[in-house]
Amino acid sequence: MTADFFRRLPFLRGVKTDQQLIVFLLFVALFLVFSLALPAFFSVGNLVTLLRTVSVLGILSLGMAVVVIGRGIDLSMIACLTVPTSIVLALSGHGYGLGVSLLGGFGMAALVGVLNGLLVAYAEIPSLFATLAVGIGLAGIGQSGLFDYEIVPWPKSLDVIGWLGRGDYLGVPYSVFAFAIAAVALGVFMRRTRFGVFIYAIGDNPNAARISGISVRPVMILQYVISALVSVFAGLVLASSANNMDTRIFNLTWIYDVILVVVLGGIGLSGGRGGALSVVVGTLLMGTIINGMTIMNMSYEVQSLIKGVVLLAAIALDSVVNPRNEETAQQGDI
Repeated sequence: MTADFFRRLPFLRGVKTDQQLIVFLLFVALFLVFSLALPAFFSVGNLVTLLRTVSVLGILSLGMAVVVIGRGIDLSMIACLTVPTSIVLALSGHGYGLGVSLLGGFGMAALVGVLNGLLVAYAEIPSLFATLAVGIGLAGIGQSGLFDYEIVPWPKSLDVIGWLGRGDYLGVPYSVFAFAIAAVALGVFMRRTRFGVFIYAIGDNPNAARISGISVRPVMILQYVISALVSVFAGLVLASSANNMDTRIFNLTWIYDVILVVVLGGIGLSGGRGGALSVVVGTLLMGTIINGMTIMNMSYEVQSLIKGVVLLAAIALDSVVNPRNEETAQQGDI
């Protein structure tokens, strides 16, 4: 079933498909349905919880978006959220200053990003397998006695940045502002800077980008470094909110939620399309779906099934909105 088949459907004739608009309208419709059908959904407490959940998921998705736009994928993000963030908490808890602690965590994440980039760009290992291996290895390091406990507590010495996941302004959690700032920063970087334009060019057509004089391999490494650093930022938001970092969460299915957000938002899997706004609308819809299923007390298995169906639908929609041409159809980076 091809994109041309969908375009020949009567209700799509003459309509300019815009996945971001479609997803945003779906979010509005679903939000209204849940508000009317689930009394607990529209409560202040639940909306605050929804916003907090959306913020961490959204920040992670921003990092994934950079890699996917550049025609790759990063499955090491959850491990990078967990271990380097725990490094920050552990160093600070052992008396090191804020600067040293942050440098330790972000430095470790940067090294992971460089390793991912080297494996993909120079060793030419498909990003799916390279980042999966690195993520598993990093998670193993975190579980091999690096920390005193599996749950690393948030030290009081880090309270100076504790606002990232705590408190609110006019009822809006500060974590939402952190997500908004990250989205604006990413949007500016991708659309207004040379390296951001290079990432789009590589995602659209790496061969043409190379011919035009772009240093493709170093820019690919930069993508994975950005993804890793964004993961640590999301980890700090999560840890400050929960007052700890559980090193076992790398076993959770968050990475699939992140991929789902990216695809739902309209970032083409063939690369070179989408941006920060795509992540925002995808996060709103995905966060609402997850929150609604939780309130309805759906089992984990049923939630996974629904997410899988939604992901398949999003991929089908992506094939309609972003049809692959001769060049993109041949790409095998992911």
